[in-house]
Amino acid sequence: MILTSRKKSKEIIKWCEDDKRLFVLICGGCPAGAETADPVGAGKLKEALTQKGVEITGELTVDFLCNRALLGERLGRHAEELYAADRVLVLACGVGVQATASMVELPVVPGLDTVNRGGIHAKWPSEERCQACGECVIAWTGGICPKTTCSKGLLNGACGGTTDDGNCEVSDERPCGWKLIYDRLKELGRESDLLKEMPLNKYTKWEFPNELRTTTRWALEVDEYGDPAGAQAE
Repeated sequence: MILTSRKKSKEIIKWCEDDKRLFVLICGGCPAGAETADPVGAGKLKEALTQKGVEITGELTVDFLCNRALLGERLGRHAEELYAADRVLVLACGVGVQATASMVELPVVPGLDTVNRGGIHAKWPSEERCQACGECVIAWTGGICPKTTCSKGLLNGACGGTTDDGNCEVSDERPCGWKLIYDRLKELGRESDLLKEMPLNKYTKWEFPNELRTTTRWALEVDEYGDPAGAQAE
């Protein structure tokens, strides 16, 4: 299971200052297990947004947003509500947000941060990638993660090592991540998003949070005293 934490509502509202209509898309998979996209939490977030004058055009919960076949089928039934919005607020891990961005012609805003577990997590096999860095920034970058699409993980634009055909200097078969981001924003008519100030990276969020080490998943391996499960205290 992928772990997530809720973004602060003020960060989400910042992206709705000019776009007052949102479609809310919720993943019913891992975020539901982590209790970050549960009905209570999602309800409080929607209430905070509406109090700031944001209109919710519709809401949809899909079992797993990382399953693009399922996502496409479900979104097709809500196309009218979806395209009545200016942006899509996605309550999912980074993989789910990127899967959504690749399927809709609207800017996406992540409502959750994907938390590093210190290990490998399962994903639906697709092109979307997430490093679980703990602070999702793809609202700035057209729904494409710069940390995974850029071979150098740059957060402030291309390095200048792009080839004439738009590929990366590290590998001439790999497209430049920041060119993909620019092309995506240009398609959306949102190139101006690149002029917005991206927050400084807080690398402390890359570490697995201590408060999450007490979840039931950790309890399977570690007892309440911090000893390996089954160990006998001396």
